[in-house]
Amino acid sequence: MKTLHTVTALIEVGAGLALLGFPSATVMLLVSAPLEGPAALSVARVGGAGLLALGVACWLARGDTQSRAARGLVAAMLLYNGVAVAVLAFAGLGYGLHGVALWPAVVLHAVMVVWCVACLRRSLLNVTLDSNLRK
Repeated sequence: MKTLHTVTALIEVGAGLALLGFPSATVMLLVSAPLEGPAALSVARVGGAGLLALGVACWLARGDTQSRAARGLVAAMLLYNGVAVAVLAFAGLGYGLHGVALWPAVVLHAVMVVWCVACLRRSLLNVTLDSNLRK
């Protein structure tokens, strides 16, 4: 779980900073369409702030692998990555958008989904084993 937290922190801090600093260019890489207007730029920057916050939370939690809070963070990352796969894949398949980074981002988020599931399963198995050993 420590490696998952660390990798997620690095990815999401980078993505968050990119969206905060260069929202239109970042979106252009994903979907080959610029953001137009102050509303779109503002919403993209809010999304960037959310990714930055997720990255910071993962960075700060990277040494905590056994608590319920650490598992909760991984569950939140699982939800985020799963939704990101769906939204980005739909952007490509449903809307026909095709930025250079779109499908690599879909694959990256799909890999992160699998990694989160594996970490949660392992963590829950360890909790169950510890509970059984105490009886």
